Amino acid sequence: MTDFRDVVAQQRFEQGFTDPDGQTRTVWADYSVQKIEGGGERLAILHVEAEDELRGTGAAGKFMQSLADHARAERLTLAPRCSYAVAWFKRHRDYEDVLG
Repeated sequence: MTDFRDVVAQQRFEQGFTDPDGQTRTVWADYSVQKIEGGGERLAILHVEAEDELRGTGAAGKFMQSLADHARAERLTLAPRCSYAVAWFKRHRDYEDVLG
């Protein structure tokens, strides 16, 4: 696993993981910045995807935990829109504090 990163210019979070063949592959989440009424911003998680070679390895779930940990550490508010992200947060209620 490589470092989690926010590629601000592309509005994308990314993280590298090693596939079963030892190659580094990427899981990513595209986001958009939304203004919140009354001030502030939240990040709408629009799409989460893993390279084909990582599917079924658990990398996407590990990525989502990194994303949630990053949001908590940076005091970001997330609004999951992608069905995978919505489902992940429903299974991980301990991260409700980063949702809004």
